[in-house]
Amino acid sequence: MAIVNQQPQQDEQFAPQKKKKPPTEDEKRKEKIVAGSLMKALMRPGGGDSGPSDGDQVIYHCTIRTLDGVVVESTRSEHGGKGIPIRHVLGKSKMLLGLLEGIPSMLKGEVAMFKVKPQLHYSEDDCPISAPDGFPKDDELHFEIELIEFFKAKVVTEDLGVVKKVVREGQGWECPREPYEVKAWISAKTVTGKLIMSHTEGEPYFFTFGKSEVPKGLEMGIGTMVREEKAVIYVTSQYLTESPLMPVIEDSEVQFEVELVHFIQVRDVLGDGRLIKRRIRDGKGDFPMDCPLHDSLLHVHYKGTVLNEEKRVFYDTRVDNDGKPLDFCSGEGLVPEGFELCVRLMLPGEMALVTCPPDYAYDKFPRPSNVPEGAHIQWEIELLSFEMPKDWTGMDFKSIMNEAENIRNTGNRLFKEGKYELAKAKYEKVLREFNHVNPQDDDEGKVFADTRNLLYLNVAACYLKFGECRKSIETCNKVLEANPAHVKGLYRRGMAYMGNGDFDEARADFKMMIKVDKSTESDATAALLKLKQKEQEVEKKARKQFKGLFDKKPGEIAEVKANEDEGQVTSESQKDGAVQGDSSDETNSEDSHEDAPLIADRRGWFSYFWPTGSRIFSSLGLQRCTIL
Repeated sequence: MAIVNQQPQQDEQFAPQKKKKPPTEDEKRKEKIVAGSLMKALMRPGGGDSGPSDGDQVIYHCTIRTLDGVVVESTRSEHGGKGIPIRHVLGKSKMLLGLLEGIPSMLKGEVAMFKVKPQLHYSEDDCPISAPDGFPKDDELHFEIELIEFFKAKVVTEDLGVVKKVVREGQGWECPREPYEVKAWISAKTVTGKLIMSHTEGEPYFFTFGKSEVPKGLEMGIGTMVREEKAVIYVTSQYLTESPLMPVIEDSEVQFEVELVHFIQVRDVLGDGRLIKRRIRDGKGDFPMDCPLHDSLLHVHYKGTVLNEEKRVFYDTRVDNDGKPLDFCSGEGLVPEGFELCVRLMLPGEMALVTCPPDYAYDKFPRPSNVPEGAHIQWEIELLSFEMPKDWTGMDFKSIMNEAENIRNTGNRLFKEGKYELAKAKYEKVLREFNHVNPQDDDEGKVFADTRNLLYLNVAACYLKFGECRKSIETCNKVLEANPAHVKGLYRRGMAYMGNGDFDEARADFKMMIKVDKSTESDATAALLKLKQKEQEVEKKARKQFKGLFDKKPGEIAEVKANEDEGQVTSESQKDGAVQGDSSDETNSEDSHEDAPLIADRRGWFSYFWPTGSRIFSSLGLQRCTIL
């Protein structure tokens, strides 16, 4: 029996224990309360079933008296106060311990008298509130409290300078933010109820979020609202900044009644204020899950306008395309970059107004004849619908490889057009899909491996175009780790090594090409010749830079002349990077492999100060890239 009884104890011992939340500071303070230190007498009953709790904003009047009835302090005007009730958020505001314990026991509208010992008001150890000058902090006192109102509060700022009360729930989830355009009914009152201003008739007040067109605290509160929501926003003086809405007033607090009528989503797509998308009609679905973010077939209507004095419409699908929409695949560079960037952020059924600078419109894209060079463009775009890319799940191997080949060919076209980012995205899309493809036999395995290797090497070529030689090398290694004798992989990695200034590693890869495949000797020899030229250029530039360094007499300081031709090297490198077709890496020039050791001999002392293959030459250009 003892063993049987012991087992549950062992289970309890090793069962995971729920971690208790550490007590809050207010909970620790409440542990100081002892019997008889706080007494309550009901003077007027309140209404409702429950009192306030943590997170509620409480609004109350307070009059403090000595036990013989002398008023010490009061918020009421008849007792010398300003007539302004106190506003606290339970669990957030710094409060006297007696009130922190007593107010949650009250109902709305209730008036109660609390008899409070000194240790529960200003004589509390480590009291978070300093006693006013001359306050009898060591006396037992009566606190007369009238709980005017309490409600769940949205604390907008941690210092409680901006607090929101929801009067009516709104629709949706989205809140306005910079640089959205907002329409709202707004009125403002002092805490005593005096009307300061009102925009509740005619047209709602219109302002652009983030432009200081309303007081800072009001804008912060509206930034927590959704469409059609109605709220009261309490804003203290430090957040009542100057604005066109209302003058700065001296009151310590203003209560804004706000009804958020509508707001237009405005996106600064590039973050520099040049490409702006304004949503003028909502779409259907959830952002961004239901947007055509990736490769999709899109169906759109659009109207293009030249932003000049005439604001001339240069194309309208409903007029110039017989009412048919424009159909295009995203991610393929088929429409101007600014157009596609914005459409990818739209939901089906949405209509947007896009203002686009020339470099994202037609400066880098075939320009319609009736659009002037360098013109800013406005597109009114309606996303009718879109079709997601094909799901490869359940497709047979042949269909998968055909789909992969189509996407790879699209990537190759984009590469030749100089759209390297889009090309790289196409190659990487197929590589991601390949993670879920399982060839069933050796023949399928060979086709799959060959295609995957081509894709990796094309990604490496894109990295070379970006000047990211180290990433290009890492991508080539994914091919060469499985097949160290992969000739195209050796060639591509050798070019990346050369671009990174790793001349010895590049030479080793080019020589390995000849060793594993004699038919590549002409390509490898041309690459070695190019490598030799690069090394000689580096040596020549370095000699010129260090000329005279050791020509000074002992004791003299030699000044190193800055390289005046640095810009020329960069210019030449950029020319070397031009795309000139699929046979771009080939040359018939021959290279003398025995000449390489003589370079170090000719350098003499220089080799000790500037070793061959220094990473400092990572900006050296490449001859050309071949897409496979």
